[in-house]
Amino acid sequence: MLCRCKWAVAHELLKEYHDHEWGSPIFNDQKLFEYLTLEGAQAGLSWLTVLKKREYYKRAYHDFSIDRVAAFTEEEQEELLTNRDLIQHKLKLNSVIHNANCIIKIQMEHGSFSNFIWSFVDHKTIVNQWASSKEVPSKNAISEKMSKSLKAHGFKFVGPTICYSFMQATGLVHDHTTDCFKFENFSGDKNKEP
Repeated sequence: MLCRCKWAVAHELLKEYHDHEWGSPIFNDQKLFEYLTLEGAQAGLSWLTVLKKREYYKRAYHDFSIDRVAAFTEEEQEELLTNRDLIQHKLKLNSVIHNANCIIKIQMEHGSFSNFIWSFVDHKTIVNQWASSKEVPSKNAISEKMSKSLKAHGFKFVGPTICYSFMQATGLVHDHTTDCFKFENFSGDKNKEP
């Protein structure tokens, strides 16, 4: 029987996400946009709630196409606010369109959103060695710095706690606990942009 991080054992969706996604390095701008959006949607809620609605978010935001979402019309924005399959929070929903436009600006300045995001960890995953999920922080100095920078670039719903969760999800930090099979199987040499 596989040993997993304790947060991942309560539901099959959590297990699947933990085993196949969480903590794996992501370099694709569209996928980074997806994770940033979902982390923002999760603020104040459980991650399981977001995972249950993930497919609806993919449909509503055209599989998180940055250019497509950035060009949403007012009518399309209004449709989001009546879509009961999404978490109904007007500021969160509207922030996705706003953030897509901010990403486009960063792409123009830095070549890619990925290059910008990974620069906060010098383009290499930080591998932590937590013995227990209770030791894992909700934010750190890097997520504070990332939050300030993203806010300076105009992003919304990017507080330091959201940024740290985003860093965990996209592999900027490797926070699988030391007893987790994903900790044992992590290899730094896989941490390269394809």
